[in-house]
Amino acid sequence: MNRAKAERCGATKMKFKLPEKIEGPQNWYGQEIKSSKEWIYTLTTQDIKEIEGALKLVKNTDVAAIKRNNFPLASLESKLRRISDDVMNGRGFALIRGLPVEDWSIEQSAKAYFGVGTYFGSARSQNASGHVLGHVRDLGRDAVNDPSARIYQTTERQTFHTDSCDMVALLCLKTAKSGGESALVSSMTIYNEMYEQRPDLLELLFQPFATDRRGEVPAGKKPYFEIPVFNYFEGYLSVIYARRYINSAQRFDDVPTIDGKKLEALELFDDLANDPRLNFKMTFEPGDIQLVHNHTMLHDRTDYIDWEDEAKKRHLLRLWLAIPNARPLPQVFEERYGKIDIGDRGGIIVPGSKLNAPLIPV
Repeated sequence: MNRAKAERCGATKMKFKLPEKIEGPQNWYGQEIKSSKEWIYTLTTQDIKEIEGALKLVKNTDVAAIKRNNFPLASLESKLRRISDDVMNGRGFALIRGLPVEDWSIEQSAKAYFGVGTYFGSARSQNASGHVLGHVRDLGRDAVNDPSARIYQTTERQTFHTDSCDMVALLCLKTAKSGGESALVSSMTIYNEMYEQRPDLLELLFQPFATDRRGEVPAGKKPYFEIPVFNYFEGYLSVIYARRYINSAQRFDDVPTIDGKKLEALELFDDLANDPRLNFKMTFEPGDIQLVHNHTMLHDRTDYIDWEDEAKKRHLLRLWLAIPNARPLPQVFEERYGKIDIGDRGGIIVPGSKLNAPLIPV
């Protein structure tokens, strides 16, 4: 290890007062939230008819060109607004159940999903290829040895993390043979637990950690970005976290080695995220849309065994959304989000990429 790197490795005690513990609906524990079921919103027959009516209007429209003004949901709009408020200002997540994807083609499902998504926010690019519609499906990638691979392209467990947007949405098309449960935990509850147990370690998570960009590097940027796990700004505590990519950033020579108390802080954060007192798991059904607020929540997926039949394999569609009434974020988020303008931030933009919405996993 060179001298400069060694000097950067020491954890420096931060000279600030920790924000007070977080109160409100975003501070929840697994068992209590799982048993409530208040987070499940089932579409009515009338809701589905309205969506199918909007689908007819975009029959000859590309998925990425669908907007609220060409996908009208006059009656359903108020319900979607309430759900969005629950996600962004309440518990941090919701599940919309009942989209009839088993009766639709992949194109119809994608258009209905994208159209509903426009009532929450604007879709952001999810990778270097400019995909505003993502496919979560096993493509046989090797996330350990291939630095460009993503866990969602494998059957491996994802581990708790956030995505690079205000809200992430997942639509279930097909389920696995076994496994593949979705897991959620409140990062606000993790904060409160660390505040009580180890405030000395919690302070260290307000210091920057290098996170691997996994080959998706914006113009003029390093192959990794540096940002704290916890960020307090204008009265809001927000989290950005991907431990796998924090670990893989250690491959770069100019990244400080994580050891000592900084390593202990990350380990405690992960231990709490994986504590069954704090988290809970849900099993998707075809037609379920899960919505998650990235700034107050972490999400995960258990590993799974898939079907041999290609037509039956587990398949989810994903949206990364910028929300028009989202919270303010500190400037450091520009390192990952590109910019921090409310309603127009997040996603991954690299030189030469053009926004598009593929209908098959690539």
